[in-house]
Amino acid sequence: QVLLVESGGGSVQAGDSLRLSCAASGRTDSLYAMAWFRQAPGKEREFIAAISWSGSGTYFADSMKGRFTVSRNNDENTVYLHMDNLTPEDTAVYYCAADPNPWSQVVAEIQFRGANAMDFWGKGTLVTVSS
Repeated sequence: QVLLVESGGGSVQAGDSLRLSCAASGRTDSLYAMAWFRQAPGKEREFIAAISWSGSGTYFADSMKGRFTVSRNNDENTVYLHMDNLTPEDTAVYYCAADPNPWSQVVAEIQFRGANAMDFWGKGTLVTVSS
């Protein structure tokens, strides 16, 4: 069991940058791949990016490439999502998720199953971008 707690959300202006954090606790000794998703009001949960346990592997949704960066610090059991040039369309609840499967399997499952691929979820942090 892994507990995930997101932080760093808030209200920002269009064009601003923001870094979200996801702190993991519990069975962090397992080799978990981590991912970020978001869900805007009235929309389905949308994949943003994933990162392997070692951090050497990253995978982004095509629409998220360029403005979003994912990283992790395993010494602090924390994963980060850095977002640049935010727009009102980025307004959503942002979730981090974890999965213990091998990295290649996690990527494949995200491609085919989306949010259903991940085993553990945080409760999310709200990002509101105003114009």
